[in-house]
Amino acid sequence: MTATAQKTGAEEVLFDLTDLYSGPDDPKIESDLSESLKAAEAFRDRYHGKFGKLEAKELAEAVAELERIYSIVSRAGIFAYLRFATDTADPARGALVQSIREKSAKLQTDLLFAELEWLAVEDDRAEELLSDPALKHYRHWLGAQRRFRPYVLTEPEEKILTEKSVTGAGAWTRLFTELTAAMRVTIDGEELPLEQATSRLQRPDRDERKQAAEAITRALEEGLRTRAFIFNTLLLDKATTDRLRGYPSWISERNLSNEAADESVEALVEAVSSRFDIPQRYYTLKAKLLGLDRIADYDRMAPLHSDTVFIEWDEAQRTVQEAYDSFSPVTGDIIRRFFDDKWIDAAALPNKAPGAFCMTTVPGVHPYVLMSYTGDKVSVLTLAHELGHGLHGALAQDLGLLNASTPLTLAETASVFGETITFGKLLEKESDPKKRLDLIAHRLEDAIGTVFRQIAMNRFEDAVHNRRRNEGELSVESISDVWIETQKKMLGESVEITDNYKIWWSHIPHFIGSPGYVYAYAFGFLFSLAIYRRYEQEGSSMVEPYLELLRAGGSDSPENLADIVGLDLADPSFWAGGLETIDSILGEAEELAREISNEE
Repeated sequence: MTATAQKTGAEEVLFDLTDLYSGPDDPKIESDLSESLKAAEAFRDRYHGKFGKLEAKELAEAVAELERIYSIVSRAGIFAYLRFATDTADPARGALVQSIREKSAKLQTDLLFAELEWLAVEDDRAEELLSDPALKHYRHWLGAQRRFRPYVLTEPEEKILTEKSVTGAGAWTRLFTELTAAMRVTIDGEELPLEQATSRLQRPDRDERKQAAEAITRALEEGLRTRAFIFNTLLLDKATTDRLRGYPSWISERNLSNEAADESVEALVEAVSSRFDIPQRYYTLKAKLLGLDRIADYDRMAPLHSDTVFIEWDEAQRTVQEAYDSFSPVTGDIIRRFFDDKWIDAAALPNKAPGAFCMTTVPGVHPYVLMSYTGDKVSVLTLAHELGHGLHGALAQDLGLLNASTPLTLAETASVFGETITFGKLLEKESDPKKRLDLIAHRLEDAIGTVFRQIAMNRFEDAVHNRRRNEGELSVESISDVWIETQKKMLGESVEITDNYKIWWSHIPHFIGSPGYVYAYAFGFLFSLAIYRRYEQEGSSMVEPYLELLRAGGSDSPENLADIVGLDLADPSFWAGGLETIDSILGEAEELAREISNEE
């Protein structure tokens, strides 16, 4: 039976991809792919064996041509993936994604030599080149590539890895996406996509939440061993690649791409793990507010009162737009274009890829946002979050493909900031003390989910990657045991973890397509929280530095970018300060709960 979920007004909010191509049959797709492949071959003919010997001006010209070639093929790949994400069950859409991936792999093998020859340049010579004004625009990008110098293989070996990735990790990741997108959760005779089913965990009736959790578990049980096999295969694939390259740990490659030292990431993980008392205190408070001795895992997103608010799309749009308008006319105007020009796909449709994301595209084309809007507060804040990514991408676009992309540790800067100002607008509109407490509780749940839960998931990944390397293929039961163990370290005795929850690791896409990604959420949240605190203290004087930070994209190191807004990532107290802010929000919730209790 088809789902008959409540209408949100977002059913026709579909993005328009014609700024990329007119459609899947647009002849420009094939001509762009052909042009990029020919340009890559010409580039190889011109520079192979010479790239590492170029003078600064010549190197700048060569990198500019590389950027142009990658921009052409990226445009086609982004178009194909965005169409696929809206309907993963359509074979034609999947076939187009695969076709472009295969051609992209061919292009990458032709161009691999450039990176390898650049990394082979001796350090002294590289420093001399990078100090030349002719390379100013690409200085950071070229310098950042050299972090990988100890871990590259020979050109023939790199070619093999690149070509095999299409039928290896890329293929397994696509299969996982299709399987989870096709998943249906049956509740009261209705078949719901996973996204809509999980939104029922926010319902006020505990029996409904429990029913939803049990139904989600039943849906996850189907195909569980297949998804576990995919996970095991990708764990081994990464272990093999890491061994061949000589990375010291499973997370090292991710840290290098994030421009973060292993030690700094360990410091973040340790700082957050040392404050697991915060989520435990909150969930203990929530149990009291719900009249329970202890909440269960399916109660964590429950509203604190039964009078829930259903927010239609138009109201969500107004709230988010108002938030961005209040910060700056610049941010407001950019966000308005996402709504007016159809850069958002928000309809909750069958076979749509689960989750939400913002796809930053190529120079000359704006970002796109994809989500499934379900009419609850979480959806409103998700919209604000993804539009923050869109704002960041739009402001950094003029830097070009290579410099616009930020390391993951800073990629959440604008998204969390946008979510925070939107939360402020929601709070301003609410005068009822109980509903205000509900909103503050939601903000705490967001902080817990973005900081503490992500670090708990990092600990899960750390354990399964290392166990897979030491023990061989992991059973479903073994992976589930690690999941529960790492979740319990965060939750302590404050939450009852039911048997149903044991397999909920099996639908999380980050573990599959982006190993090691999750700690960046905690980094970005705490970093963005620090910026917002300064904005609260300094007001409009922080607007231009913040916009400057976003316009800088990934054109400098995280440390230098943070300096634009007056923050020092090297300060040992940086993480502790952000965590103390969350602690103070929790203190506010505890005080408000006492006041309400005394009034009653």
